[in-house]
Amino acid sequence: MLVAIAFVALILFGMPIGFAIGMAGVVGLIEMGGTQFLAIGPSKIFNGLNIFPFLAMPFFILAGEIMNDIGITDRLVKLANVLVGRFRGGLAHTNMLASVFFAGLTGSATADAAAFGRTLVPAMVKEGYKRDYACAVTAAGSIIGPTIPPSGLMVVYGSLMGVSIAGLFSAGVLPGLAICVICMAVIAIGGKRENLPKSMRGATPREIWDTFVSSLTALTMPVIILGGILGGIVTPTEAASIAVAYAMFIGIFVYRTLTLRSFYGMLVRTARITGVIFVIIAFAGILGWWMSFERIPQAIASAVLGISDNRYAVIAIIICLLLVVGMVMDITAILIILGPVLVPLTEQVGLEPIHAGIIFVLALNISLMTPPVGACLFVLSSVTGEKLERISIKLFPFLIAEIVILFVFAFWEDAALLLPRYLGFAG
Repeated sequence: MLVAIAFVALILFGMPIGFAIGMAGVVGLIEMGGTQFLAIGPSKIFNGLNIFPFLAMPFFILAGEIMNDIGITDRLVKLANVLVGRFRGGLAHTNMLASVFFAGLTGSATADAAAFGRTLVPAMVKEGYKRDYACAVTAAGSIIGPTIPPSGLMVVYGSLMGVSIAGLFSAGVLPGLAICVICMAVIAIGGKRENLPKSMRGATPREIWDTFVSSLTALTMPVIILGGILGGIVTPTEAASIAVAYAMFIGIFVYRTLTLRSFYGMLVRTARITGVIFVIIAFAGILGWWMSFERIPQAIASAVLGISDNRYAVIAIIICLLLVVGMVMDITAILIILGPVLVPLTEQVGLEPIHAGIIFVLALNISLMTPPVGACLFVLSSVTGEKLERISIKLFPFLIAEIVILFVFAFWEDAALLLPRYLGFAG
């Protein structure tokens, strides 16, 4: 109880989540056996980061930074626009489809929100869309980024829980595409109500072909990453390194827009983002060890199973818990704190590890767009100047639709594991 009180108090006082986790862990060590237990802290911090697949994260982040900076975003948006721009709400559909293309480059929801918040949202407003609706569409599509691989959250989950990262990557493809389809359906259904503009003409086959050719260099990136990992040719870490090398080659020799000065800025941003994530992971090692020592995961599992041992009821409880906690806490911290607590629970009800992983990832990704602390909402609000509450209201239909997709893949195991089983990652 003292640890929980310390953690909540530190968060309320505004301490960064990573340090709050670390201090709560220190309180737990002292509570266990006095200050002599503090000697355990450094080893737990080191062990929390001493996991080889974590090396993939900074490389994936850097590759996304490079691809975004050298103009790939604009090319992908043009490709999406010639494919779906002819329909009512064409730019909204373009926004959603572009998120699918962009997902294979960055694997980051906030990167998607920031990039499209600066480019597509102003373009949509200029075409007659309301700014709050344009932001809502961008937020809804942004979570496709960390769902379709590469995904930093999947790397963290797979590394900590001992689950195949390649298997998680393959399991994320269908849910990511399903989110895109259902969000485009929401756009189509609400088109007349929102009075969305309609393009005067569709693109000609020649325009489609020319745009596709100009986008090939961008579309090759996901093929390199996914093909190498799912084909068993490279590890996720090696694939991430190759992605950086490919992005640099394109930026220097093909587009010729990558400069030494801009590359330095990318390195700084990558170090900053990676540092924040790694601080959370490192200090969570202390808290996680204390929770294991106190047998908290077993106690929570027993309490949940005391309510119901029905497989679907337990899955629903886990999802609801993740969605609620995700409204007020950073998703990486949630995964690190609650993962060791809830994953044993999924094992007790017979959930396949990759299936459990994709449930966690989908639920936490949705938390990126739920108020009051949804990261994508804050990014869009700061980039566009739109009020967060107005974005949240327009986002509600998309949020409901994506939660439906979450429950579909949570309860329908065959759909969730279709690709992992086909590729040999799941039984």
